Amino acid sequence: MENLIYLAPLLVIASLGFFIVKQQTTAIVERFGKFVSIRQSGLQFKIPLIDKISGRVSLKIQQLDVIVETKTKDDVFVQLKISVQFQILREKVYDAFYKLQNPHDQITAYIFDTVRAEVPKMKLDDVFEKKDDIAQAIQRELKESMLGYGYDIVKALVTDIDPDAQVKEAMNRINAAEREKLAAQFEGDAQRILIVERAKAEAESKRLQGMGIADQRREIARGLEESVDVLNKAGINSQEASALIVITQHYDTLQSIGSDTNSNLILLPNNPNAASSMLNDMVTSLVAANKIKDSENPSIKKTKK
Repeated sequence: MENLIYLAPLLVIASLGFFIVKQQTTAIVERFGKFVSIRQSGLQFKIPLIDKISGRVSLKIQQLDVIVETKTKDDVFVQLKISVQFQILREKVYDAFYKLQNPHDQITAYIFDTVRAEVPKMKLDDVFEKKDDIAQAIQRELKESMLGYGYDIVKALVTDIDPDAQVKEAMNRINAAEREKLAAQFEGDAQRILIVERAKAEAESKRLQGMGIADQRREIARGLEESVDVLNKAGINSQEASALIVITQHYDTLQSIGSDTNSNLILLPNNPNAASSMLNDMVTSLVAANKIKDSENPSIKKTKK
């Protein structure tokens, strides 16, 4: 029993020497303030009361978000949100733990220095277009600087670009004006195409209408010719036949006007003699025009003789 009493404290002290290191983590063991070893994941042992776990270092990928305000080449203040993903190299845990007091401040300082060196060379529009170039410059600068401290820069991203509020409002107005201009151009092109197509349709309609009128007049002339031939065969001369046809058309016109109850057309003069007189006047005018034409062209007159 007495042996157990003496043995119990020893067991307690011995149990203090065992410790567990989690996965993707390392433990730094020191002896009287001096570095002894780096312990990996699993069950580990140290000398109780002599060795001490001075710290644990995570080997997982970590992310640091930094907001940098700077000025572009065209004097626009802009805020950039930079996200840097980094991790401590397993073989350089000693450097990461003992050489660098505050890694986040160190990385932030390098980000500020790189961004304020790159962005002032660009105009605002170029900052949006070349954000990948800025990210690559940050990653390249950080990788070279932090590798000596045991840190590997996995990725650097420009996750947000936020210009001044007034600049954003002006950019939105410019964009809206450009879109309105483009819409007006499209609308104008559509109206122009519509007018051209309408004009083409109207021209085609008039062409077909003209063809229809020509065919109609051709058929009317052919019908009049046949009517005159029939009347001539009946012993009626051409002038009387023409007068008879005109009178017939005159009565057909009156009948057509009278059949429409809503018509407000008035035909003046409206007697058959007027139609016959109109025909005589037309014949007289045509004869006189032919005489004038023959007198102005003697060569044609001689040819006729």
